[in-house]
Order: sequence, then C-alpha cells, then structure tokens
Amino acid sequence: MPEWQNFPGLSPYLPTLAAMEARAEAIASGDAPEAIWLLEHPPLYTAGTSAKAEDLTDPDRFPVHAVGRGGQYTYHGPGQRVVYVMLNVGARGRDVRCFVRAMENWVIATLAEFNLTGEVRPGRVGVWVPRPDRRGTDGTVPEDKIAAIGVKLRRWVSFHGISINVEPDLSHFSGIVPCGIRNSGVTSLVDLGLPVTMDDLDSALKTTFPRFFPDGGMCPDGVTAPRSAD
Repeated sequence: MPEWQNFPGLSPYLPTLAAMEARAEAIASGDAPEAIWLLEHPPLYTAGTSAKAEDLTDPDRFPVHAVGRGGQYTYHGPGQRVVYVMLNVGARGRDVRCFVRAMENWVIATLAEFNLTGEVRPGRVGVWVPRPDRRGTDGTVPEDKIAAIGVKLRRWVSFHGISINVEPDLSHFSGIVPCGIRNSGVTSLVDLGLPVTMDDLDSALKTTFPRFFPDGGMCPDGVTAPRSAD
C-alpha cells in the first residue's frame, strides 16, 4: 500500500509541485513506493490544461500557477485538504477511466463517513452536494461543489489529485469560475454544519482508500459512483 505523509502548516506550491513530480518519477523508476501526501497550501489559483482565460475573474487576487493536470481553474488555500495521489496506474491495470472513477468513489465514500451524500455529474469534474434546503420554487434542487479532482499521468504514474473543502474561506473562490462551471456554488464540510477537522477527514480518507485501491489494484467489481440521470 502507498506511503502516507502528512505535511504540517502551509506547503509552498512550487517547491511542493517539484517534489511531487520527483517522487512520481522515482515511483516510475522503481526507486520509491507509491505515496499519498496530505497538505494545505497558501491561497492560490491553479490552471489546468483546459483552463479558459475568461474563467479567471480576478487575476490579481492570488498567485496563479499554470500546471499540467487535467481540468480548469481551481483554488487552494488554508482549510482545504489537498491530497496528492502518486500511484502506479500501470501496475494497477493501465485503465485511466477506472482510475478516475476510483478517485471519485473514494471521495464520495469519504464524505459518507460523515453522513454526507456526494455525487458526480456527467461532463463535470469534481464531487457535488445536493442542497434540498435551498430548493427552488420550481422544485429544482441546487448543488454546491465540495471537492475537485485533477490528475496527470507520466510513465503511468499519477500525480496531482484531490482537494476537499473542510473549512476554507469560501469567498476566495470568487476570483475564478471553479472548474469552468457557472451558476453553481461552492461549499465545505463546516459550511454544511459538520464540525469536521482535518484529522477527521484524514482518518476517513485512510479508512476508505483500500475499498477502491486494494493492494496492487483498483476499481473492485460492482463499485460505482452515484450519477445524475441527466
């Protein structure tokens, strides 16, 4: 199973990115075990390979870093758990769709540990939480984004990964259109009234991980992520 490492404080983005890429290369070369890093960054925006210039609405607010992961713009900052996932996808079946589905399911199962229902949507990136408490007059149920997923593979080893909102300053998301999806909100565990700490979330991540990434594999049969019907 991977080596888990928790980084205290706020990890500077560029040095952490360089260290992550170096670890992924070492994994691909057989010189290091798989790894999962748990950390927080200072406030910043990152632009994935599909980012659109018009989705950066306040470019002067925080540093902006263009990175090679999939996806569009996202925010990192204090109160958000960033999970860098460095797994040997080549040794786990070389199925990229399976890998991404397993990542989604892992986040959803982690949220379920706190009795929170997370869902994914066709054509979108990330995990969403339905908000029936804010049901519209037409009966529609709005939804807020609680987690982002963006990965890159090099030599069949993954890096980048997941960000889950525990208790970030949600106003910081207003400088971007998160993942290019307009007319939708962003939430966090604490914003939803759940008194969850980083340690609580880390424990849930470790507990649920083997369900979707068993030793040497991934995507057990019959494990799927809830999706909308539309």
